[in-house]
Amino acid sequence: MPPMSAAPLAAVPVVEQAATAELSARPAGRRVADPLGVAALLATVCLWSAFALSDRALAVSSLRPADAALIRFGLPALVLAPALWRRRGQFTRAAGLRWAPALKIVLGGGIPFYLAATYGGALTSAAFVGALVPGMVPLFVAALAVRGGRVPRGLQGAGLGLIGLGALALVGPDLAGVDGRTLAGVGLLLLASGLWAIYTVGLREISLDPVASMGLLCVPTFSVIALLALFGVLPSTLLTHAEPRDVLVFLLVQGVGTGVCSGLFYATAIRRLGPERCTTVGSLSPVLTAAAAVPLLGERLTLPVLAGTALVAAGVMLANRRVVSSRASCRA
Repeated sequence: MPPMSAAPLAAVPVVEQAATAELSARPAGRRVADPLGVAALLATVCLWSAFALSDRALAVSSLRPADAALIRFGLPALVLAPALWRRRGQFTRAAGLRWAPALKIVLGGGIPFYLAATYGGALTSAAFVGALVPGMVPLFVAALAVRGGRVPRGLQGAGLGLIGLGALALVGPDLAGVDGRTLAGVGLLLLASGLWAIYTVGLREISLDPVASMGLLCVPTFSVIALLALFGVLPSTLLTHAEPRDVLVFLLVQGVGTGVCSGLFYATAIRRLGPERCTTVGSLSPVLTAAAAVPLLGERLTLPVLAGTALVAAGVMLANRRVVSSRASCRA
């Protein structure tokens, strides 16, 4: 799921983390937008939205959640295999690998997160997935930061407040009707968002390089899901009743798109446009997801959905501006 911002953008693939860290040390300056950078940025937004849409579409496909997870984590592991073999020395305690951050990455971004996001999406809508999973990450990260003595202030606090209001506007009408199915789905999506926040913290603490960090997430996650599917713990139709069309769609969207390409595209956008512009890109994802779900999945673009996604997007932008401003002042 793939798939914002100060905190949320740290939740996207680790290639992006390295690019952000690299550029944050450079002098701040006005950057001229170039066509390749803009194209890479737009492609990233579309891929994040495509993940949310495919997550919802899984409910009506011939694939099961375990099948989508095998594709999502298996393809990147296969593509990265040669590079991971060359980096095998990084995965030892002697090389400085700390197991606490590694566990946060494997659990926060792996099986628990993926299954919670997938089953939660099946019980709700693409708009819920797009807004609640990436949109609520800043709130969970802020809660973790408060435990460390860092209290959000100024625009960051206002942004977090807007995110909370957006989530309430989005889910309020359904929850008011005491819809147990939707309530369970919202709970799972919030769980997924909280797990992704833990994954974000792990990425900040890990000593591995970006490719090795991606391997740390994908290889064990794929291995465990494959074993669970093999022994029937998680239902799977990938090798039996899966329709070739569904397999191809998920290979393209979640395997190639989310698993491999989104990190590369976003890293390109950061290098060419600068982190100040790119940190707000994730806030466009919920709006695009909700809009695309109308023609693609037949979902209704209701007033609560419009209001909720707009508030979440605005909140993420405000929270990001606060972080960007703080980084800029530190560099000055």
